[in-house]
Amino acid sequence: MKRVLSFILAGGVGERLSILVAERAKPAVPFGGKYRIIDFSLSNCANSGIYNVAVLTQFNPRSLAAHIGVGRPWDLDMTTGGVVLLQPFLSQSGRDWYKGTADAVYQNLYYIEDRRIDEVLILAGDHIYTMRYDRLVAYHRNRDADVTVAVTEVPQSETSRFGIITLDHNEHVISFEEKPKNAKSNLASMGIYLFNTKVLMECLEENSRRESSHDFGKDILPQVIGKFKVHGYRFRGYWRDVGTIQSYWQANMDLIADLPDLNLYNPDLEVRTTYYNAPCAKFGPHAQVTRSLVANGAIVNGWVENSIIFPRVFVEEGAYIKDSIIFDDTTINKDAVIDRSIVDKRVWIGPGTRVGEGDDFTINRDEPNYLNTGISVVGKGAKIPGGMKIGRNCKTGCWIESNDFDSKLIGSGESVMRKIPRLHPI
Repeated sequence: MKRVLSFILAGGVGERLSILVAERAKPAVPFGGKYRIIDFSLSNCANSGIYNVAVLTQFNPRSLAAHIGVGRPWDLDMTTGGVVLLQPFLSQSGRDWYKGTADAVYQNLYYIEDRRIDEVLILAGDHIYTMRYDRLVAYHRNRDADVTVAVTEVPQSETSRFGIITLDHNEHVISFEEKPKNAKSNLASMGIYLFNTKVLMECLEENSRRESSHDFGKDILPQVIGKFKVHGYRFRGYWRDVGTIQSYWQANMDLIADLPDLNLYNPDLEVRTTYYNAPCAKFGPHAQVTRSLVANGAIVNGWVENSIIFPRVFVEEGAYIKDSIIFDDTTINKDAVIDRSIVDKRVWIGPGTRVGEGDDFTINRDEPNYLNTGISVVGKGAKIPGGMKIGRNCKTGCWIESNDFDSKLIGSGESVMRKIPRLHPI
Protein backbone atom coordinates (compact mmCIF):
# COMPACT_ATOMS: atom_id res chain seq x y z
CA MET A 1 0.00 0.00 0.00
CA LYS A 2 3.03 2.27 -0.02
CA ARG A 3 2.26 3.29 -3.59
CA VAL A 4 -1.31 4.40 -2.83
CA LEU A 5 -2.19 7.98 -1.92
CA SER A 6 -5.53 8.68 -0.28
CA PHE A 7 -7.39 11.98 -0.61
CA ILE A 8 -10.16 12.48 1.96
CA LEU A 9 -12.64 15.13 0.83
CA ALA A 10 -13.59 17.05 3.98
CA GLY A 11 -14.33 20.59 2.84
CA GLY A 12 -18.08 20.57 2.13
CA VAL A 13 -20.56 22.84 3.90
CA GLY A 14 -23.00 20.06 4.86
CA GLU A 15 -25.82 22.53 5.49
CA ARG A 16 -28.41 19.74 5.76
CA LEU A 17 -27.02 19.03 9.24
CA SER A 18 -28.45 22.36 10.33
CA ILE A 19 -26.97 23.99 13.43
CA LEU A 20 -24.56 21.06 13.97
CA VAL A 21 -22.31 22.48 11.21
CA ALA A 22 -22.64 26.14 12.17
CA GLU A 23 -19.16 26.13 13.70
CA ARG A 24 -17.56 22.94 12.36
CA ALA A 25 -17.06 21.04 9.14
CA LYS A 26 -19.41 18.13 8.53
CA PRO A 27 -16.66 15.47 8.93
CA ALA A 28 -15.87 16.98 12.35
CA VAL A 29 -19.39 16.40 13.70
CA PRO A 30 -19.27 14.11 16.77
CA PHE A 31 -20.65 10.61 16.34
CA GLY A 32 -21.34 7.49 18.36
CA GLY A 33 -20.43 8.73 21.82
CA LYS A 34 -16.71 9.36 21.28
CA TYR A 35 -15.85 9.70 17.60
CA ARG A 36 -15.93 12.28 14.82
CA ILE A 37 -17.37 11.30 11.44
CA ILE A 38 -13.98 11.55 9.72
CA ASP A 39 -12.54 8.96 12.12
CA PHE A 40 -14.08 6.22 9.97
CA SER A 41 -12.21 7.17 6.78
CA LEU A 42 -8.96 7.76 8.66
CA SER A 43 -9.28 4.47 10.55
CA ASN A 44 -10.08 2.57 7.36
CA CYS A 45 -6.87 3.92 5.84
CA ALA A 46 -4.81 2.89 8.86
CA ASN A 47 -6.41 -0.56 9.05
CA SER A 48 -5.65 -1.03 5.35
CA GLY A 49 -1.98 -0.09 5.61
CA ILE A 50 -2.45 3.19 3.72
CA TYR A 51 -0.26 5.73 5.49
CA ASN A 52 -0.07 8.41 2.81
CA VAL A 53 -3.19 10.48 3.45
CA ALA A 54 -4.17 14.01 2.45
CA VAL A 55 -7.28 15.64 3.97
CA LEU A 56 -8.77 18.40 1.84
CA THR A 57 -10.45 21.02 4.01
CA GLN A 58 -12.22 24.30 3.34
CA PHE A 59 -15.38 25.10 5.30
CA ASN A 60 -14.94 25.75 9.05
CA PRO A 61 -11.71 23.70 9.22
CA ARG A 62 -10.48 24.64 12.70
CA SER A 63 -12.08 21.90 14.81
CA LEU A 64 -11.29 19.31 12.14
CA ALA A 65 -7.64 20.36 12.05
CA ALA A 66 -7.43 20.32 15.85
CA HIS A 67 -8.96 16.86 15.96
CA ILE A 68 -6.63 15.31 13.38
CA GLY A 69 -3.49 17.08 14.65
CA VAL A 70 -0.43 15.17 13.48
CA GLY A 71 -2.46 11.97 13.05
CA ARG A 72 -1.12 10.02 16.01
CA PRO A 73 -4.32 8.06 16.86
CA TRP A 74 -4.24 6.57 13.35
CA ASP A 75 -0.46 5.98 13.28
CA LEU A 76 -0.20 8.73 10.68
CA ASP A 77 2.40 10.83 12.50
CA MET A 78 5.25 9.95 10.16
CA THR A 79 8.33 11.75 8.91
CA THR A 80 7.70 10.41 5.40
CA GLY A 81 4.06 10.11 4.39
CA GLY A 82 1.53 10.32 7.20
CA VAL A 83 -1.38 12.75 7.15
CA VAL A 84 -1.35 16.28 5.79
CA LEU A 85 -4.15 18.86 5.68
CA LEU A 86 -4.44 20.68 2.36
CA GLN A 87 -6.43 23.91 2.46
CA PRO A 88 -7.26 26.23 -0.44
CA PHE A 89 -5.34 29.46 -0.80
CA LEU A 90 -5.12 32.39 -3.18
CA SER A 91 -2.01 32.89 -5.28
CA GLN A 92 -0.79 34.51 -8.47
CA SER A 93 -0.72 31.08 -10.12
CA GLY A 94 -4.51 31.04 -10.24
CA ARG A 95 -5.28 28.98 -7.14
CA ASP A 96 -8.62 29.77 -5.58
CA TRP A 97 -11.29 28.32 -3.31
CA TYR A 98 -12.24 24.76 -4.20
CA LYS A 99 -15.16 24.79 -6.65
CA GLY A 100 -16.05 21.12 -6.21
CA THR A 101 -14.61 17.78 -5.17
CA ALA A 102 -12.76 17.27 -8.46
CA ASP A 103 -11.42 20.82 -8.43
CA ALA A 104 -10.16 20.30 -4.88
CA VAL A 105 -7.98 17.41 -6.03
CA TYR A 106 -7.04 19.22 -9.26
CA GLN A 107 -5.66 22.17 -7.32
CA ASN A 108 -3.43 19.71 -5.46
CA LEU A 109 -2.04 17.83 -8.45
CA TYR A 110 1.39 19.08 -7.44
CA TYR A 111 1.04 17.00 -4.27
CA ILE A 112 0.37 13.88 -6.36
CA GLU A 113 3.31 14.65 -8.65
CA ASP A 114 5.65 14.96 -5.66
CA ARG A 115 4.96 11.36 -4.63
CA ARG A 116 5.84 8.09 -6.30
CA ILE A 117 2.42 6.47 -6.38
CA ASP A 118 0.55 4.13 -8.69
CA GLU A 119 -3.01 4.80 -7.55
CA VAL A 120 -5.01 7.58 -5.92
CA LEU A 121 -7.88 6.66 -3.60
CA ILE A 122 -10.59 9.32 -3.38
CA LEU A 123 -12.72 9.15 -0.22
CA ALA A 124 -15.60 11.11 1.27
CA GLY A 125 -14.94 12.23 4.81
CA ASP A 126 -18.58 12.20 5.87
CA HIS A 127 -19.75 8.57 5.63
CA ILE A 128 -20.08 5.96 8.39
CA TYR A 129 -18.65 2.53 7.57
CA THR A 130 -15.67 0.24 8.19
CA MET A 131 -13.88 -1.09 5.12
CA ARG A 132 -10.56 -2.65 4.15
CA TYR A 133 -9.32 -0.49 1.28
CA ASP A 134 -6.42 -2.87 0.65
CA ARG A 135 -8.95 -5.41 -0.64
CA LEU A 136 -10.34 -2.75 -2.99
CA VAL A 137 -6.81 -2.04 -4.23
CA ALA A 138 -6.12 -5.76 -4.77
CA TYR A 139 -9.38 -6.10 -6.73
CA HIS A 140 -8.46 -3.07 -8.84
CA ARG A 141 -5.01 -4.44 -9.66
CA ASN A 142 -6.22 -7.98 -10.36
CA ARG A 143 -8.78 -6.64 -12.83
CA ASP A 144 -6.17 -4.39 -14.45
CA ALA A 145 -8.69 -1.55 -14.06
CA ASP A 146 -8.11 2.12 -14.76
CA VAL A 147 -10.81 3.20 -12.31
CA THR A 148 -12.68 1.25 -9.66
CA VAL A 149 -15.83 2.53 -7.98
CA ALA A 150 -17.09 1.07 -4.69
CA VAL A 151 -20.82 0.35 -4.74
CA THR A 152 -23.34 -0.92 -2.23
CA GLU A 153 -26.94 -2.05 -2.47
CA VAL A 154 -29.61 0.35 -1.24
CA PRO A 155 -33.39 -0.14 -1.04
CA GLN A 156 -35.08 0.51 -4.39
CA SER A 157 -37.26 3.10 -2.67
CA GLU A 158 -34.17 5.17 -1.80
CA THR A 159 -32.30 5.11 -5.12
CA SER A 160 -33.38 8.68 -5.89
CA ARG A 161 -31.07 9.86 -3.07
CA PHE A 162 -27.89 8.44 -4.61
CA GLY A 163 -25.76 8.20 -7.69
CA ILE A 164 -26.74 4.82 -9.16
CA ILE A 165 -24.29 2.50 -10.93
CA THR A 166 -25.18 -0.27 -13.39
CA LEU A 167 -22.71 -3.16 -13.83
CA ASP A 168 -22.54 -5.84 -16.49
CA HIS A 169 -21.87 -9.54 -15.81
CA ASN A 170 -18.11 -8.83 -15.63
CA GLU A 171 -18.58 -6.04 -13.07
CA HIS A 172 -17.75 -3.36 -15.63
CA VAL A 173 -19.50 -0.03 -15.01
CA ILE A 174 -21.77 0.58 -17.99
CA SER A 175 -23.84 3.52 -16.76
CA PHE A 176 -24.17 6.10 -14.00
CA GLU A 177 -27.31 8.03 -13.07
CA GLU A 178 -27.28 10.91 -10.60
CA LYS A 179 -30.30 10.61 -8.24
CA PRO A 180 -32.63 9.04 -10.85
CA LYS A 181 -36.40 8.93 -10.42
CA ASN A 182 -36.56 5.47 -12.03
CA ALA A 183 -33.24 3.75 -11.42
CA LYS A 184 -31.91 0.90 -13.58
CA SER A 185 -30.32 -0.78 -10.56
CA ASN A 186 -30.05 -0.41 -6.80
CA LEU A 187 -26.25 -0.16 -6.62
CA ALA A 188 -25.31 3.19 -5.11
CA SER A 189 -21.92 4.79 -5.54
CA MET A 190 -20.25 5.10 -2.15
CA GLY A 191 -18.18 8.10 -3.18
CA ILE A 192 -15.05 5.89 -3.11
CA TYR A 193 -12.97 6.00 -6.30
CA LEU A 194 -9.63 4.34 -7.00
CA PHE A 195 -7.79 5.81 -10.01
CA ASN A 196 -4.58 4.90 -11.70
CA THR A 197 -2.54 8.05 -11.22
CA LYS A 198 -2.06 8.91 -14.90
CA VAL A 199 -5.76 8.38 -15.62
CA LEU A 200 -6.78 10.66 -12.74
CA MET A 201 -4.45 13.43 -13.83
CA GLU A 202 -5.70 13.23 -17.41
CA CYS A 203 -9.34 13.37 -16.29
CA LEU A 204 -8.78 16.31 -13.95
CA GLU A 205 -6.87 18.28 -16.56
CA GLU A 206 -9.67 17.73 -19.07
CA ASN A 207 -12.40 18.60 -16.55
CA SER A 208 -10.62 21.81 -15.56
CA ARG A 209 -11.13 23.11 -19.10
CA ARG A 210 -14.87 22.46 -19.04
CA GLU A 211 -17.77 24.43 -17.62
CA SER A 212 -19.07 22.06 -14.96
CA SER A 213 -19.67 21.58 -11.26
CA HIS A 214 -16.20 19.96 -11.04
CA ASP A 215 -17.59 17.06 -9.03
CA PHE A 216 -16.34 13.47 -9.09
CA GLY A 217 -19.81 11.96 -9.11
CA LYS A 218 -21.54 14.35 -11.48
CA ASP A 219 -18.67 15.08 -13.89
CA ILE A 220 -15.63 12.79 -13.63
CA LEU A 221 -17.42 9.44 -13.35
CA PRO A 222 -19.62 9.92 -16.45
CA GLN A 223 -16.49 11.16 -18.24
CA VAL A 224 -14.52 7.93 -17.65
CA ILE A 225 -17.29 5.41 -18.43
CA GLY A 226 -16.73 4.05 -21.91
CA LYS A 227 -13.33 5.71 -22.21
CA PHE A 228 -11.40 3.74 -19.59
CA LYS A 229 -11.69 0.35 -17.92
CA VAL A 230 -14.05 1.16 -15.06
CA HIS A 231 -15.00 -1.60 -12.63
CA GLY A 232 -17.43 -1.77 -9.74
CA TYR A 233 -16.37 -3.15 -6.36
CA ARG A 234 -19.29 -4.49 -4.34
CA PHE A 235 -19.26 -3.68 -0.63
CA ARG A 236 -21.66 -5.69 1.52
CA GLY A 237 -21.11 -4.15 4.94
CA TYR A 238 -22.80 -1.30 6.82
CA TRP A 239 -22.56 2.08 5.06
CA ARG A 240 -24.50 5.26 5.77
CA ASP A 241 -24.41 8.70 4.25
CA VAL A 242 -25.16 10.86 7.30
CA GLY A 243 -25.86 14.01 5.32
CA THR A 244 -29.20 14.85 6.96
CA ILE A 245 -30.37 15.27 10.54
CA GLN A 246 -32.59 12.19 10.20
CA SER A 247 -29.88 9.94 8.69
CA TYR A 248 -27.31 11.17 11.23
CA TRP A 249 -29.68 10.50 14.13
CA GLN A 250 -30.61 7.08 12.75
CA ALA A 251 -26.98 6.02 12.23
CA ASN A 252 -26.30 6.84 15.87
CA MET A 253 -29.39 4.93 16.99
CA ASP A 254 -28.24 1.93 14.92
CA LEU A 255 -25.32 1.55 17.33
CA ILE A 256 -27.50 0.74 20.32
CA ALA A 257 -29.17 -2.30 18.78
CA ASP A 258 -28.42 -5.63 20.49
CA LEU A 259 -26.43 -6.80 17.46
CA PRO A 260 -25.66 -3.65 15.46
CA ASP A 261 -24.81 -4.01 11.77
CA LEU A 262 -21.87 -1.68 12.37
CA ASN A 263 -19.67 -3.64 14.78
CA LEU A 264 -17.42 -1.17 16.59
CA TYR A 265 -16.07 -4.00 18.75
CA ASN A 266 -14.22 -5.77 15.92
CA PRO A 267 -10.48 -5.42 16.65
CA ASP A 268 -9.62 -6.03 12.98
CA LEU A 269 -11.64 -2.98 11.93
CA GLU A 270 -10.92 -0.73 14.89
CA VAL A 271 -12.26 2.81 14.64
CA ARG A 272 -9.67 5.09 16.18
CA THR A 273 -10.07 8.60 17.50
CA THR A 274 -8.32 11.25 19.54
CA TYR A 275 -8.05 10.09 23.13
CA TYR A 276 -9.25 12.39 25.89
CA ASN A 277 -8.30 11.41 29.40
CA ALA A 278 -11.39 11.10 31.59
CA PRO A 279 -12.47 8.84 34.46
CA CYS A 280 -14.95 6.03 33.98
CA ALA A 281 -18.62 6.81 33.51
CA LYS A 282 -20.43 7.07 36.86
CA PHE A 283 -24.02 6.16 37.68
CA GLY A 284 -25.74 7.51 40.78
CA PRO A 285 -27.91 5.53 43.21
CA HIS A 286 -31.13 6.42 41.39
CA ALA A 287 -29.81 6.31 37.84
CA GLN A 288 -31.56 4.11 35.28
CA VAL A 289 -29.80 3.50 31.96
CA THR A 290 -31.21 1.17 29.30
CA ARG A 291 -29.99 0.37 25.77
CA SER A 292 -27.63 3.34 25.58
CA LEU A 293 -23.99 4.21 25.00
CA VAL A 294 -22.38 6.26 27.78
CA ALA A 295 -18.83 7.58 27.31
CA ASN A 296 -16.07 8.09 29.87
CA GLY A 297 -16.39 11.07 32.14
CA ALA A 298 -20.19 11.13 32.05
CA ILE A 299 -22.09 11.26 35.34
CA VAL A 300 -25.68 10.01 35.22
CA ASN A 301 -28.03 10.45 38.15
CA GLY A 302 -31.25 10.48 36.14
CA TRP A 303 -32.84 8.26 33.46
CA VAL A 304 -31.28 7.55 30.07
CA GLU A 305 -33.13 5.41 27.53
CA ASN A 306 -32.17 4.57 23.93
CA SER A 307 -29.66 7.40 23.83
CA ILE A 308 -26.00 8.21 23.26
CA ILE A 309 -24.14 10.19 25.91
CA PHE A 310 -20.75 11.73 25.09
CA PRO A 311 -17.88 12.42 27.54
CA ARG A 312 -18.34 14.62 30.59
CA VAL A 313 -22.11 14.94 30.24
CA PHE A 314 -23.82 15.52 33.59
CA VAL A 315 -27.40 14.27 33.99
CA GLU A 316 -28.98 15.39 37.26
CA GLU A 317 -31.41 13.33 39.29
CA GLY A 318 -34.96 13.45 37.93
CA ALA A 319 -33.79 14.31 34.40
CA TYR A 320 -35.01 12.01 31.61
CA ILE A 321 -33.28 11.51 28.24
CA LYS A 322 -34.91 9.37 25.57
CA ASP A 323 -34.03 8.64 21.92
CA SER A 324 -31.48 11.47 21.98
CA ILE A 325 -27.84 12.29 21.39
CA ILE A 326 -26.05 14.49 23.93
CA PHE A 327 -22.61 15.89 23.00
CA ASP A 328 -19.65 16.55 25.31
CA ASP A 329 -19.64 18.77 28.40
CA THR A 330 -23.40 19.30 28.45
CA THR A 331 -25.45 19.58 31.65
CA ILE A 332 -29.04 18.32 31.85
CA ASN A 333 -30.47 19.77 35.03
CA LYS A 334 -32.98 18.32 37.48
CA ASP A 335 -36.35 17.21 36.05
CA ALA A 336 -35.46 18.26 32.50
CA VAL A 337 -36.74 16.03 29.66
CA ILE A 338 -34.91 15.54 26.35
CA ASP A 339 -36.91 13.51 23.82
CA ARG A 340 -35.79 12.67 20.25
CA SER A 341 -33.31 15.52 20.14
CA ILE A 342 -29.67 16.26 19.40
CA VAL A 343 -27.92 18.50 21.93
CA ASP A 344 -24.53 19.92 20.95
CA LYS A 345 -21.46 20.52 23.12
CA ARG A 346 -21.28 22.71 26.22
CA VAL A 347 -25.06 23.17 26.43
CA TRP A 348 -26.84 23.95 29.71
CA ILE A 349 -30.44 22.72 29.94
CA GLY A 350 -32.23 24.38 32.85
CA PRO A 351 -34.30 22.59 35.50
CA GLY A 352 -37.69 21.37 34.31
CA THR A 353 -37.06 22.31 30.68
CA ARG A 354 -38.50 19.99 28.03
CA VAL A 355 -36.91 19.65 24.60
CA GLY A 356 -38.91 17.64 22.06
CA GLU A 357 -42.27 18.37 23.66
CA GLY A 358 -45.71 17.25 22.51
CA ASP A 359 -47.32 15.52 19.53
CA ASP A 360 -47.21 18.43 17.08
CA PHE A 361 -44.76 17.59 14.27
CA THR A 362 -44.96 20.86 12.34
CA ILE A 363 -41.86 21.13 10.16
CA ASN A 364 -39.33 23.85 10.85
CA ARG A 365 -40.17 27.15 9.16
CA ASP A 366 -36.54 28.15 8.57
CA GLU A 367 -35.27 24.72 7.46
CA PRO A 368 -38.28 22.75 6.19
CA ASN A 369 -36.10 20.43 4.12
CA TYR A 370 -33.80 19.53 7.02
CA LEU A 371 -35.89 19.57 10.19
CA ASN A 372 -39.05 17.68 9.34
CA THR A 373 -38.96 14.27 11.10
CA GLY A 374 -39.64 15.37 14.68
CA ILE A 375 -36.01 15.79 15.77
CA SER A 376 -35.14 19.02 17.58
CA VAL A 377 -31.58 20.35 17.62
CA VAL A 378 -29.85 22.52 20.24
CA GLY A 379 -26.76 24.41 19.08
CA LYS A 380 -23.33 24.48 20.66
CA GLY A 381 -22.94 26.45 23.89
CA ALA A 382 -26.65 27.24 24.24
CA LYS A 383 -28.04 28.04 27.67
CA ILE A 384 -31.70 27.07 27.88
CA PRO A 385 -33.47 28.62 30.90
CA GLY A 386 -35.42 26.47 33.34
CA GLY A 387 -39.09 25.76 32.71
CA MET A 388 -38.88 26.08 28.91
CA LYS A 389 -41.02 23.94 26.61
CA ILE A 390 -39.50 23.39 23.18
CA GLY A 391 -41.51 21.43 20.63
CA ARG A 392 -40.60 19.12 17.74
CA ASN A 393 -38.51 20.09 14.70
CA CYS A 394 -37.14 23.07 16.61
CA LYS A 395 -33.74 24.68 16.24
CA THR A 396 -32.01 26.67 18.96
CA GLY A 397 -28.87 28.45 17.84
CA CYS A 398 -25.32 28.34 19.12
CA TRP A 399 -24.48 30.33 22.25
CA ILE A 400 -28.02 31.56 22.85
CA GLU A 401 -28.83 32.78 26.36
CA SER A 402 -31.93 33.46 28.40
CA ASN A 403 -32.45 36.94 26.93
CA ASP A 404 -32.71 35.45 23.44
CA PHE A 405 -36.03 33.80 24.39
CA ASP A 406 -39.22 35.87 24.15
CA SER A 407 -41.43 33.19 25.66
CA LYS A 408 -41.29 30.06 27.80
CA LEU A 409 -42.96 28.15 24.97
CA ILE A 410 -41.23 27.46 21.65
CA GLY A 411 -43.79 25.79 19.40
CA SER A 412 -42.97 22.93 17.06
CA GLY A 413 -41.24 24.10 13.90
CA GLU A 414 -39.89 27.30 15.46
CA SER A 415 -36.30 28.50 15.77
CA VAL A 416 -34.53 30.61 18.37
CA MET A 417 -31.31 32.29 17.31
CA ARG A 418 -28.90 34.59 19.11
CA LYS A 419 -30.12 38.18 18.83
CA ILE A 420 -26.59 39.64 18.97
CA PRO A 421 -24.24 37.60 16.74
CA ARG A 422 -21.15 36.19 18.42
CA LEU A 423 -18.15 37.63 16.60
CA HIS A 424 -15.55 35.22 17.93
CA PRO A 425 -17.01 31.70 18.34
CA ILE A 426 -15.06 29.24 20.45
